[in-house]
Amino acid sequence: MKEINLYNTLSKKVEPFVSNEAGKVKMYTCGPTVYHFAHIGNLRSYIMEDVLEKTFRYAGYNVKRVMNITDVGHLSSDADSGEDKMLMGAKREHKTVMEIAAFYRKAFFDDCDKLNIKTPDVVEPATNCIDEFIEMIQKLLDTGYAYTAGGNVYFDTGKLKTYYVLSNQKEEELMVGAREDVEEDANKKNKTDFVLWFTKSKFDDQELKWESPWGIGYPGWHIECSAISIKHLGEQLDIHCGGIDNVFPHHTNEIAQSEAYLGHKWCNYWFHVLHLNDSTGKMSKSKGDFLTVPLLEQKGYSPLVYRMFCLQSHYRKPLVFNYDVLDNAKVAYEKLVKKTASLAREGELEQEKMAVYQEEFAKALGNDINTSQALTVVYDVLKAQMNDASKRALIEEFDSVLSLDMTKEALENKADESLAAYVEDMIEQRKEARKNKDFARADAIREELLQKGIEIKDTREGTTWSVLS
Repeated sequence: MKEINLYNTLSKKVEPFVSNEAGKVKMYTCGPTVYHFAHIGNLRSYIMEDVLEKTFRYAGYNVKRVMNITDVGHLSSDADSGEDKMLMGAKREHKTVMEIAAFYRKAFFDDCDKLNIKTPDVVEPATNCIDEFIEMIQKLLDTGYAYTAGGNVYFDTGKLKTYYVLSNQKEEELMVGAREDVEEDANKKNKTDFVLWFTKSKFDDQELKWESPWGIGYPGWHIECSAISIKHLGEQLDIHCGGIDNVFPHHTNEIAQSEAYLGHKWCNYWFHVLHLNDSTGKMSKSKGDFLTVPLLEQKGYSPLVYRMFCLQSHYRKPLVFNYDVLDNAKVAYEKLVKKTASLAREGELEQEKMAVYQEEFAKALGNDINTSQALTVVYDVLKAQMNDASKRALIEEFDSVLSLDMTKEALENKADESLAAYVEDMIEQRKEARKNKDFARADAIREELLQKGIEIKDTREGTTWSVLS
């Protein structure tokens, strides 16, 4: 296995990744609440989680990745106040909650496909797991970690020795999802307690409700990820991922309820991606207009330009979006795929030379998923004293992690079949002209190709061509 060092939000330091079971990684990532389109700020997290998963696979691990789909239970604040986001979406579009969920789930995965984000091995909607939520909540009640009040079931954080394990929050500074002041709930024993199950006593207009031992109602948001993770990955989780705004309260609450339920430590590593900001601050749907993948496409940007934009920065640094910076990423991306178009496939692989760059690439990824440095290795390969076949093989290998379609894009967009056919025909005409000693015609053909950005070279093996950068 190649060594991977990651910043662990739990320990607050970069440390070597060691899985619970040799050669295997059990990975959980928080999925979308499917009430609206994902904006590109949301998608930054999914891009970097995708790179993390592919890094594990590149390092030789057998990865099982699980992700939930929140189609019930996520309120408009990340704590226990406001309206269910799914109900908000249904009211906004005059559809049922399930219609909203189906539409925006498909939209989310369409965006992921365009961004080359691999679909997790298991994708589980919350509405599939009501029985698991009820079983988990009942055990927390039986063991004294939960209580009922006002018709709802709450987790009792007062029973924990430590609660703020992921953050440096203090109770007197408590905020809801770091977004707004906590709305007081008189039913709570402690300010930090959170709802495991809501009943009709609080949400009479809730569309989705289920029978439970505590009355007709529906689950709180936080219980979803714990139960779905345990269902599919067991009691020992290697790594849990999400956006930085999930640290508190969502992931903090997940740890509290999971470890109370299991009776032991649940997850060893926590991986959090920082925000994408615009000129006004963090992107969010609540601002009204927000940037989506389809909108970028309408403006002429390939979704993979946005992926490259994200990979050029470290995931633990805030990333500021503006179109000037995206334009720079577009230029860089198009130059990159144009250069890969010039790489011939034929030739014997120079394994010793390739090994140097393979080691550098693995080192970059192993240094807390340093995608910027990994891209630098790609550029170093293109400048290396190596034959084209070796360069192409390396770039195709590295693209299994970066997923920028560097050779695919080059073939499809920069050296498509019609261009190749045209160039090969011109080379044949030039060959014929030279055979007939019509050197003026041969030079004219070379110049015509050069004006179109095509350079030809005469070698002992024949005439080759490439797209100029």
